[in-house]
Amino acid sequence: MKRIFDIFFSLIGLIILLIPFLIISFFIIIDSKGGIFYKQVRVGKSGKDFKLLKFRSMSSDADKAGLLTVGGRDYRITKIGYTLRKYKIDELPQLINVLIGNMSLVGPRPEVRKYVDLYNTEQKRVLSVKPGITDYASIVFSNENELLGNAENPEEVYINKILPAKLNLNLRYIEDQGISTDFKIIIKTIKKILR
Repeated sequence: MKRIFDIFFSLIGLIILLIPFLIISFFIIIDSKGGIFYKQVRVGKSGKDFKLLKFRSMSSDADKAGLLTVGGRDYRITKIGYTLRKYKIDELPQLINVLIGNMSLVGPRPEVRKYVDLYNTEQKRVLSVKPGITDYASIVFSNENELLGNAENPEEVYINKILPAKLNLNLRYIEDQGISTDFKIIIKTIKKILR
């Protein structure tokens, strides 16, 4: 049932957003050098790697300076990128990931291998379901960039405080997952973005 839900809504979303996608792509191209999409290897269900898609919101060599985005004004973010990230528009290409089946609309946000390797046995349970575009952690930590920007050691804060809290929320989702839960999370995510 969840797969049918994902296919239906991701397909509808992609059809509705086709023209906006083309407009966004145009602005990304004229704003800075590099491709339209940013592809990053993330860890999905059963620990399998996949390429997560986003609209490129940073300079093309941004990963060389670190995997974490620090602060709302990270120097690597492009002019159009600030707007894309503020309203989570950069995440919309993940509807393609949902349609092809390596992501779901709702589920634990996928991490890079570097951080997944730090999971303990209990935390690895989040890899038993497909990762999603949004989850409880996306709502609770919508200001993650600012939290890291104010930290003396962003990497340490992420690993020791934010990541464990996110994983606890993800484990809560796994215990309570279902279509009604997914709808609630989607509605809460939209409300959070609009605020």
